[in-house]
Amino acid sequence: MADKLLPVTDEKLLQGPIHAVHVELGATFAPFGGWEMPVSYAGTVGEHTAVRTAVGLFDVSHLGKATVTGEGAAAFVNSALSNDLGRIRPGKAQYTLCCTAEGGVIDDLIAYFVSDDEIFLVPNAANTAAVVAELAKAAPAGITVTDEHRGYAVFAVQGPKSAEVLASLGLPTDMEYMAYTDAEWEGRPVRVCRTGYTGEHGYELLPRWADSEPLFRALVERVRAAGGQPAGLGARDTLRTEMGYPLHGHELSLEISPVQARAGWAVGWKKPEFWGKAALEQEKADGPRRVLLGLKALDRGVLRQGQAVMRGDERVGETTSGTFSPTLKIGIALALLDTAAGLAEGDEVEVDVRGRRLRCEVVRPPFVQAKTA
Repeated sequence: MADKLLPVTDEKLLQGPIHAVHVELGATFAPFGGWEMPVSYAGTVGEHTAVRTAVGLFDVSHLGKATVTGEGAAAFVNSALSNDLGRIRPGKAQYTLCCTAEGGVIDDLIAYFVSDDEIFLVPNAANTAAVVAELAKAAPAGITVTDEHRGYAVFAVQGPKSAEVLASLGLPTDMEYMAYTDAEWEGRPVRVCRTGYTGEHGYELLPRWADSEPLFRALVERVRAAGGQPAGLGARDTLRTEMGYPLHGHELSLEISPVQARAGWAVGWKKPEFWGKAALEQEKADGPRRVLLGLKALDRGVLRQGQAVMRGDERVGETTSGTFSPTLKIGIALALLDTAAGLAEGDEVEVDVRGRRLRCEVVRPPFVQAKTA
């Protein structure tokens, strides 16, 4: 399973460019996608709440980075990945999927349109090598695919005061959602993106790997001055689950297609080609055997991944992610539910939580209203 958060082990893990800063800040760590990542600094609930009410700062430098360059690079990427790059322009970014011929998902990623001859990609950490390998294998002569995993750090500044934080450092903030601009901070280049994974107004900053520590320290100071705090992967997971955002290996995988995950909005159905097009069109026409929906606990309890969803004695699905929602103060989950069961929003099911039945309502995510605009 890709990028699953696990207890700390003795396995050799990669570390980001500012690992020592996280140690100074008192972070607890765990493996994630092959990297040793900060899970929390002062508590997941407090960090989650800071993002929803003020501002939070995440180091997500473990995310992959890759460039596709050469004449016609954008057209090549558009023929491979699911979404339609023809719908955006230079200076914009797009959520997209790298699929197999069978319609499974190798990874979900963000594509930054630099020019017709350059596309910058940010895949998930554990899947970067696979995405780069597939693109390199398919690339025509004259197009180069380069893994730049350690070329750039990635810092996410998320929350209603995120623009205030960036402006205090002289960084640009006036851009529409899913746009980016290349700027400088203290003479060092940094790509500023109106993107994020929390559902809040926010930005992702991509400084060069070697330049990243001074910027992060400055961000910590300004975030705290704005009433926020650094946040770890624990809060990142509760925030994205409240929004119904997928995590590869949970809601998307080689076995879970975008049609099943209700991610068809990230598929350019009218494009002449992309990897997995025929299989996905067939599944869409036939109707998927299961679909992703949300569950809100009606009883006290916390939902987790991999729990059976029941209607009476009939198993009708399985949870893919589950957590306690710090915003709603209830258990929530995402679940793949069998379409043959005919479940709809408002229906009641039960989730088997270690042998105890927990009543839940079927809902359509997000659980919390997005404020990305």
